[in-house]
This record gives sequence, C-alpha cells and structure tokens, in this order.
Amino acid sequence: MIVILLAAFIFGLAIPCMAWDEAIFNQKKTTAYPYMLPNGPRDFQTKTVIGSPRTYTIQPKDTLLEIARFFDLGYNEITAAHPDVDPWIPKAGSTLSIPTSWILPQSRFKGMVVNIPEMRMYYYPPEDKRIDQPVVLTYPVGLGREEWPTPRTPFRIRGKTANPTWVIPQSIKEERIKEKGWSENSIPGGVVENPLGKYRLELSLSQASGAYAIHGTNNPWAVGRLVTHGCIRLYPEDIARFFDIVRVGSPGELTYQPVKIGMQHGRVYIEAHTDIYNFVPDLWGEAQKVVQNSGWAPLVDPLLLTKALRDQSGIPVDVTKKGAALSAPQYSIQESVGIEYGD
Repeated sequence: MIVILLAAFIFGLAIPCMAWDEAIFNQKKTTAYPYMLPNGPRDFQTKTVIGSPRTYTIQPKDTLLEIARFFDLGYNEITAAHPDVDPWIPKAGSTLSIPTSWILPQSRFKGMVVNIPEMRMYYYPPEDKRIDQPVVLTYPVGLGREEWPTPRTPFRIRGKTANPTWVIPQSIKEERIKEKGWSENSIPGGVVENPLGKYRLELSLSQASGAYAIHGTNNPWAVGRLVTHGCIRLYPEDIARFFDIVRVGSPGELTYQPVKIGMQHGRVYIEAHTDIYNFVPDLWGEAQKVVQNSGWAPLVDPLLLTKALRDQSGIPVDVTKKGAALSAPQYSIQESVGIEYGD
C-alpha cells in the first residue's frame, strides 16, 4: 500500500504538544523520497535535495533530543542547526525550524550509503513497480568514537538477527572492566542492558573488537553521536522497520563526505558538516573539488559557499550565483511518498 503524505505535513507544520513516550516514537512512518540524478551539468530536472524543512512549536518540558527523535534526526543534526538553543531547556513557545532536508551523498545510489560526517544513512531500495520514480529512505545513526572510528569501505549485509546476544569482544571487555568493573562475557538478546537493541544486521566487515553491524540501541540518545566501537546504531523504531525492508546480500558503502553538493529546481545547494574524524584538513579545498566535479561551478557564488562552509549547519544552503540558476519550465515532483511495507 502506498500512502501519499499530506502536503501540509511535508512543507512545514507546527505539531501540537506531545506526551513524549515510546508509543509516540513508534508511530513514526517510513518515508521514501523521490529523486532525479543528473543526466548532465545542464539537466534542470536534477533533484538531489530531498525532503523539506518543517517547524515545531516548543512545548514546556521539551528537549531537543526528543524533538530530534520525533522528526527522525540525530542529536548532531538538531544541535548543528540550532547551536544557540539549550538542548535540555529550549524556550517554550518559540518556533523551531526542523532541518528535515538533505543532499544525497555521491555514491553508487544502490543499497545502503552511510555518510560518516553527517551521521546519516541513505537506503536505495530495489526497483518497486508501485513507484514510477527512484526513491531513497534515510535514517540518522550513531557511529564510532574518535578512538574507534567507523571505517570508510564498501560492504554487504551478510546476515540478520532478531534479539541478538552480544558476545563481548575481549578488547571491549577489558575496557568495561577498567571503566565500570563489568566483567560479563555476553549479554542475552532481548534484555534492556543489551546495547544492540532488538535487531542486528551483520556486515561483511570485521575488526579487532569483532564484526561490524548495523543495529538498534538501548540508549536512543546515542543516535547522532560518536559513541560506538565502530558499529552503526539506529533508533529502535527505525531499525525495527528497516530490518524487514533490507535484504541479506544488499550492498552498502561507508563514505566520508563533509561537503555535499546538490540541485533542486535548477538551483545549487551545499551541505557542510563538521569533519568529525579530522580526515579533511582543508575543507575549502575539499569543497572546491566537490563543486568542480559536479559540473556546476559556474553557477556557484563563492561568497555563499564560504559562508556555508563556515557555518557547517548540516542544512542544504542555496549557493546559486545571482542570475545563474538554470532556466527551466516549471515542473513538479512529489516531495515524499509514505510506504507501508508488509501489507
């Protein structure tokens, strides 16, 4: 069954006061965003900026962590967009812009693509005859700590496990003993203490601390943070849906793109993120390569590009040079399509 989301919800809406609990978060829907890849540098129908910003009126006792989770954002995304807002005591009654738009990272546009600096995963499902345009699903993730960085590499899904037991690797066991005095060899599946949550996707990658995986979490506030030993954490409600969607054997890619470029309606956008692992010492030079490789350099205003790189808001920013946007007849494309799987 395919459900088209209401336009009011897509383009911005102040959501009324919520009683934040797991039931509310479990009501989040899987959203598929249509996109159009460029056929050339002058292709005005290119659409690689997905989603649209929304708004939310802050209620008493709200925190940015709960607001971020409800809108399927990571902690890093909500705080980068609002660096001056207290994440624990945001001002009630004020209107918050919700950064629910993203530029697709450069990739093969197949399977899973995790862009490490933005801490977000994109999933390009196999062709679906119910939809006449290619679509992408996207989820925020938690990634490896600075001393346990998530690697840059391709991979495949080699297995899926519900209620996985966590067999604690020796290196992590030693760390747990040193820091907290915990000496367990394993934690059973399905218990609250299990950091893997209720679902795990095993990857075709391994490390000294064990095999890499995409999994849930017993600490939802870890999403959008560098907290793992290299694995990829999703919100519990996201991994529950994604677990049923993704297939064993699906390809994936862990990439590192602190600067992304995209286009929508003939205008060029830049999305800049913090270089979380300090892999890109020259962000300006990296941006120049990204712009040149896109073929859209003549359309880009260098001053607007500089500001976007300085702010590193994680939000797509229009950097189109005045009068330089691609002229094009008006056209429309659905901003998003809600898909209910398993019906």
